[in-house]
Amino acid sequence: MDATPIHEIAEMCGGKLLQGDPSRTINRFSKDTRTLEPGDVYIALQGDNFDGNHFITAAEKQGAMAVIVDKALPVPPGPELSVIEVPDSLSALQRLAKTWRQRISPKVVCITGSSGKTSTKEFTAAVLASRYSVTYTQGNYNNHIGLPLTILRTSSTHEAAVWEIGMNHPGEILPLAQLARPRIAIITNIGIAHIENLGSREAIAEEKENLIHQISPDGTLILSSKDDFSERFVSRSPVRSVLIGLDSGAITASEIQLRRETTHFIANYSGQSTPVTLQVAGRHMVQNSLLALAAGIELGIPLIEGAIALSKASLVGARLRPITHRGVHFLDDSYNANPESMIAALQTAAEIPCEGRRFAVLGRMGELGSHAEEGYRQVARVAVASAFDFLLAVGEETRLLAEEAKGLKNVHYLPDTSAAAKFLRSVAKPGDLVLVKGSNSARVGRVIEQF
Repeated sequence: MDATPIHEIAEMCGGKLLQGDPSRTINRFSKDTRTLEPGDVYIALQGDNFDGNHFITAAEKQGAMAVIVDKALPVPPGPELSVIEVPDSLSALQRLAKTWRQRISPKVVCITGSSGKTSTKEFTAAVLASRYSVTYTQGNYNNHIGLPLTILRTSSTHEAAVWEIGMNHPGEILPLAQLARPRIAIITNIGIAHIENLGSREAIAEEKENLIHQISPDGTLILSSKDDFSERFVSRSPVRSVLIGLDSGAITASEIQLRRETTHFIANYSGQSTPVTLQVAGRHMVQNSLLALAAGIELGIPLIEGAIALSKASLVGARLRPITHRGVHFLDDSYNANPESMIAALQTAAEIPCEGRRFAVLGRMGELGSHAEEGYRQVARVAVASAFDFLLAVGEETRLLAEEAKGLKNVHYLPDTSAAAKFLRSVAKPGDLVLVKGSNSARVGRVIEQF
């Protein structure tokens, strides 16, 4: 946000300024006193297990200039702290973001999908940054709280914005899409992530489709040619559609070569071809980078310019991050997991050149509900087909995975990460390659730390 007087902030969020200098200006917002910086506005949100109104004193000590509250404060604030009272802090945050979004005009790219959202976001931001001043979603700020805060981080000087939109329950995509008002929308794929709460892939597709109808009339929908819901999306889209894919689409990839730390390929578009080097391994990462190149082309960035930007891009978090310890090569992909991303990671680890043996250390996959059994069976079949030397299933929910993968010579069920690390210490040798993958809640990344 640009510097804005506090009295105007109160009007924008439907609140009342109870105290403080109305002319003081602010441009940053925070919902967490632990990350709050001096001069910020602290928004006191409430959750199932916390009430942000009880942390006003902490916010004041951290240097907050103003607070937005929806309850009488338990401790009277100091006279210098501006206090804006609202009926509901979350609604006030969303209203504030909506009003600010109406005042700015960046070229907005919104990204959703069952997997690959974050890497696609990072790649797209890198491509657009080659020509524009870009803001983009930090971390996983992609929900009803994160997106408004992300919008409020956007100033009038930003020429482009890349915003990730996520969901795990019905009815969550539409209000986020209406808030974002994208010029370009990317749907990475339709898988079974969060299917526990939606029931079927068809229901997930129906939910994601809400984004399509919020694209501006002159905008573009970008899809994967290999996803079996893309044809349906194209037929229902009121705007132009572009499909990409490794083998088919407006933009394709050829001569793909995987290394432990990089992926090399040729990007092809409209008779042009250019080499790309990604600073991460994986054919699925190539797919995600093609989506980013498509967004760049739609916004006037030539293929070669986008390719150069991709070659400099780096991904955040534990996404196939290479780590070597005691000569053992780890691929840390412990950020999150669903069957599609688990299979992609297994296929990547199987294709990367390796001097020694290959290990798959796999933890639980969350929010699969009644689809969990089939999901674990699918992953196990890929592990067997990929001929891993060892499969370590970590945690109670992975017993089925171990049972289904009995076609492998060395399959071990281990109750926790400590046991898995101990096993690896006794077996792994220099030159071996170890994939570590699981949902964030499984904390399977601890295996590497404990190793």
